[in-house]
Parts: sequence; C-alpha cells; structure tokens
Amino acid sequence: MGDASGAAPKQYKLLGRQTILAKSIESLAASSRVVSLLTVIHADDRDAYEAAVSSLDLGGRLRAPVIGGSTRQASVLAGLDALAEDAPDYVLIHDGVRPFVSVTTVNNVIDALLGGYDAALAATRIVDTLKRTDEADRISETVSRDHLWAAQTPQGFRFGPLLTAHRKAAAESETAFTDDAAVAEWAGMDVRVVEGEKGNMKITTAEDLEAARSRIRQTEWAAMADIRTGTGYDVHAFAPGDHVTLGGIDIPHERRLSGHSDADVALHAITDAIFGALADGDIGSHFPPSDPQWKGAASHIFLRKAVACVAERGGFIAHLDVTIVCEAPKIGPHRDAMRESIAEICGLSLDRVAVKATTSERLGFTGRREGIASLATATIRLPFRN
Repeated sequence: MGDASGAAPKQYKLLGRQTILAKSIESLAASSRVVSLLTVIHADDRDAYEAAVSSLDLGGRLRAPVIGGSTRQASVLAGLDALAEDAPDYVLIHDGVRPFVSVTTVNNVIDALLGGYDAALAATRIVDTLKRTDEADRISETVSRDHLWAAQTPQGFRFGPLLTAHRKAAAESETAFTDDAAVAEWAGMDVRVVEGEKGNMKITTAEDLEAARSRIRQTEWAAMADIRTGTGYDVHAFAPGDHVTLGGIDIPHERRLSGHSDADVALHAITDAIFGALADGDIGSHFPPSDPQWKGAASHIFLRKAVACVAERGGFIAHLDVTIVCEAPKIGPHRDAMRESIAEICGLSLDRVAVKATTSERLGFTGRREGIASLATATIRLPFRN
C-alpha cells in the first residue's frame, strides 16, 4: 500500500535504477504465489506511479491502481473495497516503502494463512533491552523482552473477515490503528506472528534512504561482475584559430585543432576507450569521417553514444582516466572544468573522472607544438554472461 496522505512521496524516490515503490512491488511479486497486485496511491501521484511501474514486467499481475483515503487505514479499506467484487480467499498488505522483503518472508506469511490462521504478520524478535521513561526521560521501568516482536509487512489475512473488520472500524470511527494486524485483533481475529528478517527494513528517515541506496549500490555492483577496460588514443594537428576544444570546454589559444568534427582529442580518446571496453569498434566505425553530417559536430555527441551503448548492454561506467599531451595551452587551470564537463556528459560523479596533462619534453610533433595527443582508459562493468 502506498501513502495516500499527501505528504512527501518518499515511495517515488530513487534507490538505484528504480523507485522505492517499484522495488517493493517487484520484491513482493518475486513470490510466484502472489497472483495479483493492487497498489493504493494518492490522487496527485498518478503520473509518478505510472512512471515508477512502467519498466516492471509482472506478467499481467499488476492491476490498475486505486485512489486511497486521507489515512493509511482509509487507504487500505479503499484497496479492500476494490477487491471485494471478485474477492480473493486471502490478501497480503505490504508497505510501499519496504523494498527488500524476501520471497522467504512472503511465503512464510502465506504458509501461516494456509495453515488455518485468520491472520499472520512478519515480525522480528526484540533483542535490545527496553526502557520505559517518565515525562522527564528518567527511566521508570525495564521492560521484559519476552514475547515482544517488532511488526513488519507483509501482513496476511483471510479476506472476508479483514474487510468486515475494516468496515466496522470505519463505521465506528475507530481510526487509531497503526497497522492492519491491530484492526484484525480489535475485531477478534486470530492473529499469529511468523519470523521476519532484519533486512526487511522500512524506509522512513533520510538515514534509512541512504542506507537503502548503499545496499542497492552494493547489489548492483556485485551483479556487474564482467569488468572490462578499454584504451583510446587520438591526435589532431593545429590550424589557425583562437581556441581549442578539450574535454568539452573551449580554452583560449592562439590556434585551434583541425578535424572533421570539433577535434576534441580528449573526448575522442575517451569515446574510443569505451567502445574498446565494449569490443564494439571505434569512433570511426560509429561516426565515419566520410559522412558529412558529422562535419563540425560537437564531440559530446560521440561520447554520449558510447555511454548509451554501455547502458544498452545493462552496464555502467565505473571510471574514466584521460591524459592530454601538449606543450600548450596549459591544462592545469582548466582541469576541474574539464572533469565536470566529462562527468556531466557521461552521467558520472566527479570522483569517477580523472584528467591529467603532460608535455613530451619538446620531443616529437607535440613537442614541436604541431598538435595535441590524448590517451584514455575506460573501466566499465557489465552483467556477467557465460
């Protein structure tokens, strides 16, 4: 169930490549025993919801969403009412901000229901020492941990009795329940606990969100076990002009670089390094210099294509390192701007882009100030395939 309170919709925040809500739905649906899924959303969140679930492929199990009420309890009732016409035998209710629920936990709840209980909820045993305090925060009592559990979701129920309980609670203006198990208890249903998992966290605070994102990053990186490195090299001669384009920025200079495009040797070398890591040709095979459409083209077009090719393979760029070889212009004053430009083009954080510069000690064509050379290394990660 999503939050229909109109508060900041944290369920639509990104964890990695998908939203918290999409990950929660996907995790719940990972159990083949979940035959249908219905999400309750706020009326203002329809576009956000559609964008969040657009990439999910659940084999037709995801129903159209239902608009919720002003409280969580009212939203659950709206969802139950939407199912009532073709009522299931059992229903699971899950928080839209618990994205890490496991198949084991889901199936444990289902098994308890099939074992004859009216209701069952995932929960974890309390292991910390509990203290009760007075209004001045002085400890007044140490609370026994015996038989104490921290409730989680999913919470599972026989559908008919739960719907009756929610309708009765609404009719009697009983609105203080904090979860659906409490509604069921109030109505006299037999509610049992099944073992949940510590990893089934609820994202409530900013700290929770950062912890969840860290967990997702570790999972994504672990899945990208095909680690590849490619190298690139490019060189362009000087011609009359008033600036050079390097790393996507214009640097004032007494000459320009000559080439079919904007002759950005740094971006060209990076582009070739990425294509090399993909074993997918080079910049010339993707953008032939014989093709007039690329005459004078900005080199970020080429680099963005290479980045897109990595994404199409399900991977991402882990690191880029480029070295520029020239006597002039001086690269140091422009290094940070170049790093920022490359990071923006590639969609990377700044700490994943290195720009270095050196001279050739006045040796060779770069030493004679006839042009600029660039070397680059790209490290990418792809899903492992045999």
